[in-house]
Amino acid sequence: MFFRVPSRAGSLIEQIRDQFGQRGASIALALLLEVALLLMLSTLGASIAGHKEPAVSLTSIDFRANPDQSETTPETSEPNEKTVDQANRDAQPQPIPEPPRPPEEQATPSDAPPLLLTPREMAAADIAKIRPRPATPATQGRAMIGPVAPRSSSDSQLVDGSGPNGEPLYAASWYRKPLDIELRGYLSTASGPGWGMIACRTAPEFRVEDCVGVGEYPEHSNIMRSVLAAAWQFQVRPPQIGGRAMIGEWVRIRIDYGIRQN
Repeated sequence: MFFRVPSRAGSLIEQIRDQFGQRGASIALALLLEVALLLMLSTLGASIAGHKEPAVSLTSIDFRANPDQSETTPETSEPNEKTVDQANRDAQPQPIPEPPRPPEEQATPSDAPPLLLTPREMAAADIAKIRPRPATPATQGRAMIGPVAPRSSSDSQLVDGSGPNGEPLYAASWYRKPLDIELRGYLSTASGPGWGMIACRTAPEFRVEDCVGVGEYPEHSNIMRSVLAAAWQFQVRPPQIGGRAMIGEWVRIRIDYGIRQN
């Protein structure tokens, strides 16, 4: 492929050859060829780039229906009657509760009209003219009707005196006599010889309780107080009346201290 050098370029080469010689002309010619080649390549590249088609990006999307859904047709769901009724009830306005009424005041009963009496009725109602009834004589002790029942020989003997509230006293009958060793500790503070007497109420299992002092000899000998302190261990039979043991009746107990008994 031969390139034709223009006349201006040829004259320029001849001037270079005359001035720099043959070698300088060769160098200048080579430079001109390179410049021409660069221009031609740039022009060709611009034309190719101008006709380039824009790249198109394609995206493939496959929309496939569910075979079950495609075959079955959607059924229109009918509203449930209960749901509709509930919705209608909710939509209805709720009644506003009435405020509580104040309690009604109860009418107080009016006073009864005064009772009007005639003069004759007033005279009959005069309490000053009413005579008091004679008072019935108060009976002392227990009412006794008929003759006193005869006492049996096996009944316990009544003794003088009475209990704290006027109860009759019976002579005590020992179920077990207290030992000297049982009384010695209590009588150690007493001064004898002498005796102390107490009254006790009989209790089950031959025990006595609620004992009270009756008397002592000599006075201020402290024997009665010692006997009261030792009474918790006494065992006495209850009084016998009509063949029955009368538990709860009162008995009189006497303890001798320093007195010889024949």
